[in-house]
Amino acid sequence: MRALKTVFLYNQISNFMLNQYETVFIATPVLSETQIKEAVKKIKRIITGGGGDIVHEENWGLRKLAYPIQKKSTGFYYLLEFRSEGELIDKLETEYRRDEKIIRFLTFRMDKYSIAYSEKKRKQKEIEKKEEELKNG
Repeated sequence: MRALKTVFLYNQISNFMLNQYETVFIATPVLSETQIKEAVKKIKRIITGGGGDIVHEENWGLRKLAYPIQKKSTGFYYLLEFRSEGELIDKLETEYRRDEKIIRFLTFRMDKYSIAYSEKKRKQKEIEKKEEELKNG
């Protein structure tokens, strides 16, 4: 029993020491739906394989770019929010640069305010979704 408490406390402390990151990447618009899912699965594998824990993910879909990138005016946007150690970010960004399917990416460490804002927005979306389900019955 004591060992179980020790493991539990270690997990609590290690989760506390991990930084939370948000990464958004844009995939080229010429990809099929399965190729996009494959690229997302690859990125998620890198995060989880490096000891990271995915907190939230959102598929923003096909959107118009603010300016052309590699002669393309649209791209598939995808957001991942995860906890990990800082060393994983170098590996992740190296993989983004190597992957021809990814045309742009941005990764940043979230501070306590952005984490709280993100959680608040997620809860708000869940409430709105439940209210809409109740309306449509």
